Amino acid sequence: MAKNSEEASPARHVVHEFTRSLWHLRDLLAFLIVPLFLLSVVMYFVGGPVESGSRTPSWFAQTLYFCAITALTVGYGDVVPTTTPDRIDSVLLGVFDVLMMGMVTAVAVQAVQEAARRAGRQR
Repeated sequence: MAKNSEEASPARHVVHEFTRSLWHLRDLLAFLIVPLFLLSVVMYFVGGPVESGSRTPSWFAQTLYFCAITALTVGYGDVVPTTTPDRIDSVLLGVFDVLMMGMVTAVAVQAVQEAARRAGRQR
């Protein structure tokens, strides 16, 4: 006997709920993503991030990489901020990303709960 596709893949429900919820929050997420990019540009042109090993100024791609790693709260330390504006910029990157990641995590939890609720209702 072949199972109904809805019964066969509860993960599909989770993914559907997750993407549906993110779609509804797209404006708010864009509101948070745009400042992350702008802060990266400001850091490159105003600040002075350097490679920690060679102490040479980082190029734009490295600055974007640093900002992404900072925003994800990983912080490898291979590129470091060297000026006060860079350090303030890094803190702001962290604040915006904590807000964004908190929203995405909440949406993921809500998607799992909604999929579980639907699965319980179908049984």
